[in-house]
Amino acid sequence: MDPILLATLLPSDFNPIQCKLHFAVFNGESFPIDALGNDPDQWQRWNSWRNVNDDFNRRFIFSLAQDRHDPTRWLFGGIWEVVGRRPEPRQHSYDIILREDLMGPYIKRLYVRATLAGRNRRRNMEACLSDMTVSMIAEERYEGDPFPGHDRINHSLAEIQTIVRQARPDWRIALEHMKGVYVIHDTGTGEPYVGSAYGDTGIWQRWSQYARTLHGDNIGLKAHLAVKGEDYFQKTMRFALLEFWSMRTDDQHVIDRETYWKGVLVSRSLGHNRN
Repeated sequence: MDPILLATLLPSDFNPIQCKLHFAVFNGESFPIDALGNDPDQWQRWNSWRNVNDDFNRRFIFSLAQDRHDPTRWLFGGIWEVVGRRPEPRQHSYDIILREDLMGPYIKRLYVRATLAGRNRRRNMEACLSDMTVSMIAEERYEGDPFPGHDRINHSLAEIQTIVRQARPDWRIALEHMKGVYVIHDTGTGEPYVGSAYGDTGIWQRWSQYARTLHGDNIGLKAHLAVKGEDYFQKTMRFALLEFWSMRTDDQHVIDRETYWKGVLVSRSLGHNRN
C-alpha cells in the first residue's frame, strides 16, 4: 500500500513556506512526548525555546514530539503561530499561540513518519514535506504511555520524575495503596540499591520522594549522588519493583523480604545499601 503523504492533510490554504518544523527530541532530562501528552504548559515551553540562532523565524511552527520507542515516528503537537520574538538566546524568547483552527482535531492523534539525517531538529517545512508520511491516526488523543503493570516497571529516574510531576493517575492509583520492595540500579556501574515502602507510605509516596530529592534520603545514594551529579542520576538510575503487596500486608513481612533481596543482589557490599 502506498504511504499517505502528510501534505494531503494540510489545509488547502496553508503555505509550508510560512512554517518551520520542530522535531522535538529528548533533551537529556525529559521526553517531549510526555509534556505533549500530559502538560500543555510545558509543551508550549518546548516550542517557545530559542537557541543561539533565530530558528523559528517564520510565522508558524509545525510541532512534532518524537516517539519514545521509535525514533522515526513523531506525534503531532499542533501548529503554533509566532506572535512575538525577542533576541535573547537560550531562553523562551518566542511568544506563541496554538492555532486550534489549523489541524486541531489531529493534535495528539496524528503520528507522522520521518527519518532525519543530521542533528538539526528545526527545519524549513517545504524541504522535508515530500518525505513525511502518515504513520497512524489514533482514535483517542495520546495521554502518555499507560502504566505498564507492577511487574514491568523499568524506568529511569528522569521518567519517574516526569510521572510524579504530572501526577499520572494510572500510575498513582496503581502504586499509592501498595507496599513493596524495589531496586534502583545504576546502569552505568551495575550497582544496586534495594529499598522498600511500608507503614503508611505506599510506593507512590516513596518514589515521589526520590523524584523530589533524587536520593530518597538514603545515606548511600546521597554519597553516590555527590560523586556522580544530578544529570547522571536522572539518566542512569533505573527503578523496578521486586515484590508488591496490598497495604494490609504486615510491615515485618515487607522488611524481611527487603533483607532477603539485599542478600540476593549483594547490595550491601556491591551496591549502595548501608544497613
